Amino acid sequence: MRASSRIQIQQVWPLLDCGRYPVRRTVGEELRLSATVFVDGHDSLRAALRARRVGARRWTEIEMHPLGNDRYEAAFVPDALGDWQLSVVAWIDRWASWRHELERKHAAGQADLASELSEGAALLGRTAPAGAPGLTVEEALDPALAPQLPRKSETQLARPLPLTVDPELARVGAWYELFPRSWGGLTGVEKILPDLAALGFDVVYLPPIHPIGSAQRKGHNNSLVAGPGDPGSPWAIGGPEGGHTAVHPELGTLADLERLAARARERGVEIALDLAIQCSPDHTWLTEHPEWFYRRPDGTLKHAENPPKQYQDIYNLNFQCDDHEALWAALRDVVLFWIERGIRVFRVDNPHTKPVAFWEWLLADVRARHPETIFLAEAFTRPAPMATLAKSGFNQSYTYFTWRNTKAELVEYMQQLTSGELVECFRPNFFANTPDILHAYLQDGGRPAFEARLVLAATLSPTYGIYSGFESCENVPLQPGSEEYLDSEKYETKERRLDGELLPLVARLNRLRRESAPLRQLRDLTFLETEDEHLIAYAKQASGQTVIVCVNLDPHAAHAGVADVPWQLGLPPTFRVRDALDDATYTWTTGRNYLRLDPAVRQAHVFRVEEVSS
Repeated sequence: MRASSRIQIQQVWPLLDCGRYPVRRTVGEELRLSATVFVDGHDSLRAALRARRVGARRWTEIEMHPLGNDRYEAAFVPDALGDWQLSVVAWIDRWASWRHELERKHAAGQADLASELSEGAALLGRTAPAGAPGLTVEEALDPALAPQLPRKSETQLARPLPLTVDPELARVGAWYELFPRSWGGLTGVEKILPDLAALGFDVVYLPPIHPIGSAQRKGHNNSLVAGPGDPGSPWAIGGPEGGHTAVHPELGTLADLERLAARARERGVEIALDLAIQCSPDHTWLTEHPEWFYRRPDGTLKHAENPPKQYQDIYNLNFQCDDHEALWAALRDVVLFWIERGIRVFRVDNPHTKPVAFWEWLLADVRARHPETIFLAEAFTRPAPMATLAKSGFNQSYTYFTWRNTKAELVEYMQQLTSGELVECFRPNFFANTPDILHAYLQDGGRPAFEARLVLAATLSPTYGIYSGFESCENVPLQPGSEEYLDSEKYETKERRLDGELLPLVARLNRLRRESAPLRQLRDLTFLETEDEHLIAYAKQASGQTVIVCVNLDPHAAHAGVADVPWQLGLPPTFRVRDALDDATYTWTTGRNYLRLDPAVRQAHVFRVEEVSS
């Protein structure tokens, strides 16, 4: 019988579904990997984290430090995009094992250590005269003598663990969503790029820019009959002018899009396009590839729907059709088409209604060619499918943030996002509103509600977004109880200008986010006791910096309470904070700090801990 390894490596963390899916990090973002490592008997162990790019032959090795109770940990900072492999290796430290035994015997007063010293000399390769140990106790116990002996009994994980490294924009960014047709087309968007960049936005997201079908076109406020001037929903993709690789003539040309992407990147902004996998009745794929679509037994096409919503102007594709390989390849080619024209960011419409296997294949294929590409999942669905999409390769996801408005809801949700398995793969994008979602909180709360949600979105998550109109506090619903906007921009063209009353607050928050390491990370979040259910307060810490945020969740009334700063934050008894929203300074303490927020005056504080004193 062959002897198996004496060393056990167990409970490696982080690990997603036993290594089926990769943990995700961005370039320069630290990963702390830990494992339980032990051996039978009393030998001393050493362990190391190994990392390498997929395809590389050599491992980078980082010593793991003991945490106690057989737990070891090491930190690794990836320096390149793409797919990586991680592993843990452990071995018996023969010198440390021998030295530890000698120390115990020497401390116990054992006088005759000649045999033990001979063993030590042999480890060092020394040859001693007859009858002499070749090593003294003093030499053996001198730490400076510890040799680097060749490893024996080395054990490594049976298979490497996957790690995907994304660009920093996958983790941190401010998004602004707009319909180009309401801004004068692609050239009009190009004109406001300097202003959007100055406001601190990192991504400008455009809903579908493709030709829109005429058949079954939706009219004003989603009516079933379109009037002569109704432009239709941009998500009803495809017409005589082309499909998913064409630009609507009223918006501009492919050259305009390429120039827009280039000009945006010059200002540090990325243009995000919508990837909506669906077709209008006029899309050429219906005639060229009728086998790609769902049909009822009587041969009729089934339009898209999400009861009670009906999308009569859209047909979904059949991902399980007999010709699905050609369909999948065509959709992959759509993505590659836009990447070749300068697009690096895609917002994916309803990915949870397509097979996970499709996304695993498409995202891996695209990432292998273009690891800088970012995909945002618009998946407002159950927690398990949302998490699985993140594991399958989506860099970011929409969230339930829009529907978490009370203190208890926000605390519970953030605890879910910042702990356990989810934090290792799921990157939340806190959109405060979307063209589909105008929450009742915004409808009823006026400007104070918009201020509260903006501050929460921009400080709780490293990535957040707003849809144009938010900065002007647009809050009129289609009807009572509806989250649809009255006169929705999805079905009509508006005349937009970048002049909303909340833009100064947006600019301040975005500037603070770029300057403050705590707001560029998700994990290190501590909620503070406030003694009032309408007041929420939390601290975020990173790189030696601390940011404390206090928000009144009631847009209608003032509330007073405390912000209880716990000693665990490591702040001194007394310290100074500066409010990033108005530059006012205050003296705070570890412990209870009085807090009052009045919607008529201010809805939030965003404090930077600026100066400490003992």
